Amino acid sequence: MNKAQLIEIVAPQLGGRKNASDAVDAVLDAIVRAVVSGDRVSVTGFGSFEKVDRPARYARNPQTGEKVRVKKTSVPRFRAGQGFKDLVGGGKKLPKDGPSVRKAPKGSLTEGASAPAKKTAKKAAAKKATAKKAAAKKTAAKKTAAKKATVRTAAASTARKTATARTGAAKKAAAKKAPASKTAARKTATKKTAAKKTTAKKAAVKKTAAKKTTAKKAPAKKTAARRGAKK
Repeated sequence: MNKAQLIEIVAPQLGGRKNASDAVDAVLDAIVRAVVSGDRVSVTGFGSFEKVDRPARYARNPQTGEKVRVKKTSVPRFRAGQGFKDLVGGGKKLPKDGPSVRKAPKGSLTEGASAPAKKTAKKAAAKKATAKKAAAKKTAAKKTAAKKATVRTAAASTARKTATARTGAAKKAAAKKAPASKTAARKTATKKTAAKKTTAKKAAVKKTAAKKTTAKKAPAKKTAARRGAKK
């Protein structure tokens, strides 16, 4: 069956060939556009259309047997629904009138088979959300610990700088006091030396004066003795 034959079959149900052609074109165009954009078109009981990415791979040329590299590409894929499979496989009878593929009622095999899948998907999503939350908490805890460690390191560095500054100031003050003490000691020693020199000079002057006085008295005595001898 081709597209023209499909339109001819659908035409009586849609009020003419023109309406049928427009309807088929509209449905096919909507499916193609959705799949090209990456969306998945799913018709319950019939099947689903989706875009599949194929990675780059190596293939063989069937004519020459040569190994050829095939680039990465995307292809459309159709998966038949459970109702379609059941009709083709003979699990269900094809109805004489009306749509052959209908939405499965609640509690049926098809619905029951899809329900666990939905529950599994929900559980997987819940697990992913929990894992994300746990990862976020761990990351936050690591950041907090890192911040605390940084603050502690900064405080220790500040304390070290303060202690170093105080030690330097104490050394400078001691260095200033030491020269002052040495200068005072030098001045005191200089004063004592000057006093000793002054005392020695005074003593020498006194001795010299006494010698001169003694020397003056000695000639006078001699003169007096000479005068007494002449008389």
